[in-house]
Amino acid sequence: MVEFLFCNLASIKSIRQFVKDFKARNYPLHVLINNAGVMMVPQRKTVDGFEEQFGVNYLGHFLLTNLLLDILKKTGSPHHHARVITVSSGTHYVGELNLDDLHSRSCYTPCGAYAQSKLALVLFSYQLQHLLAAGGSHVTANVVDPGVVNTNLYKHVFWLTKVVKKLTYWLLFKTPDEGAITSIYAAVAPELEGVGGCYLCHEKIIKSSSITYDEDLQRKLWAESCKMVGIPNLINKVIST
Repeated sequence: MVEFLFCNLASIKSIRQFVKDFKARNYPLHVLINNAGVMMVPQRKTVDGFEEQFGVNYLGHFLLTNLLLDILKKTGSPHHHARVITVSSGTHYVGELNLDDLHSRSCYTPCGAYAQSKLALVLFSYQLQHLLAAGGSHVTANVVDPGVVNTNLYKHVFWLTKVVKKLTYWLLFKTPDEGAITSIYAAVAPELEGVGGCYLCHEKIIKSSSITYDEDLQRKLWAESCKMVGIPNLINKVIST
């Protein structure tokens, strides 16, 4: 059976309502895949005043994941961990995180804001795994690079990029089904049982950018994210058992 519940990641109110609706059904939660996103959009804000790419791609998933952690921890067991899979991008390698201007108000570029949101997702995943492990939770967190996939995400890119995509997508781009393979692998692969804190691409564990392993930066971003979504004690909720 497939059941649909609406969730707008550009709205804190919608995310909270989704979690409330989901919890009311008393379902277990074995796998959470954070896969929604927008790419290289013009400068604009979410209903909560966040820069759209940072708000939708990162903060929406940050809040959603943390509000569902209690169910994930109840569902996971020593022999069958619950899994959180977060979809980032290879663009995180060129991303820069400006903790003083996470909403790119002083200098906005569509590419820069997108790369920052994807970098934030990797930092978030690693910190989440650290906190879950420290709390003894039977939940793992990994991050995935799906590759270059032929989707509608490219509708806001530069016109020349659109021309190149139209001419070469059959050769250089993955289909949506192919793009989902690594996420599915991360969600169900037996060899990843109990394994977290990994960056996966083409169904293999590889190194993410060097800055993503900066634990101080991970903690600072986490703390700032908690303030933004209005849950100052979120870290304590994560590590509690």
